[in-house]
Amino acid sequence: MHYDVTIGIPVYQAEDYIRKMMESALAQHYPNIEYLLIDDGSSDKSTDIIQEIKSAHPRGTDIHLLSHSHNQGVSKTRNQIIDEAQGEYLYFMDADDIISDNAISLLVQKAKEYNADIVFGSYEKVELSGEHSIYQYPELLFEGLDDLSNFAYRKYFGIQASACNFLVKLSVVREKEIRFMDSKFWEDTVFVLELVTYIQRAVLLPNITYTYLCRFHSLTDIKPYEIIEKKEIIHYFEAVEQLKQRKQQLANKAYYPGRCYIAVMSDFYIICNIMKRWKYISPAFNFQELKNYMKHPASILEILSFKNKRLQNLMLYILGKLPATTCIQLIIFAGKRKGLI
Repeated sequence: MHYDVTIGIPVYQAEDYIRKMMESALAQHYPNIEYLLIDDGSSDKSTDIIQEIKSAHPRGTDIHLLSHSHNQGVSKTRNQIIDEAQGEYLYFMDADDIISDNAISLLVQKAKEYNADIVFGSYEKVELSGEHSIYQYPELLFEGLDDLSNFAYRKYFGIQASACNFLVKLSVVREKEIRFMDSKFWEDTVFVLELVTYIQRAVLLPNITYTYLCRFHSLTDIKPYEIIEKKEIIHYFEAVEQLKQRKQQLANKAYYPGRCYIAVMSDFYIICNIMKRWKYISPAFNFQELKNYMKHPASILEILSFKNKRLQNLMLYILGKLPATTCIQLIIFAGKRKGLI
């Protein structure tokens, strides 16, 4: 069956919140939606709840549930959604979040109105503490190749670094072979920052279409007194390393200096978090290891030719060339000044 939109939802140990998520997804005003859920080896009642909803809901025949015999990770699950989806457009959701009832209709309307490859909605976050924050885009239309990338890379992150809350033409993702890297951390950040480099026409909307119900997903969420395995932190560095790749294809792009800056500054922030939790990481990093991660993807001559972010990239390049102890001590000093340590 042909669908206009596939809502792709990875599911793992989600029994406490999947019903609320499904209610919001199934309440969409837009009629022609495939709901593709892949259970990634859950041992709780997630699939039972999905099957119950599928049997009782009027849109139950549009709910397609696949299951893994064992946990394979969110990256492989999302990649399978890309392979299996039957919609013209793809929209990812997480199993613990909710969307507005007009989210899909609004995004599809704008995609068709402007023949856009991708449409982003604005979003809100609700923390475990109850704190509420809104992230709202201006209404913008990008009509040329690299225009969205220039916007995305203009500062640390110009667009959301999540795989959720944007509607994208599935043909773009498949034809350009854009996949999620096999990592438990920041895999969606790398996916989005790669995806934007292939987009011709894009729309950003101020409408709040997605609510992130924030749980513990990142290094910054870990409580200071919890033991952190070193290999988990290395996954973050590996994700950043993906952003440092594709140098030959992107070095002549106007947004390349911004991409370099985002990559090395991400390493800087990871190291700040390591220093903040230094005595709880096992086994410990040494300063030389950390300094090696600060390697800049561009050469000094390339940086001097940058037309934007030249000074910021030059400073990061020099920082990565200093002796290990000096490099890390300067990061600690800057991190304290920024309130990160």
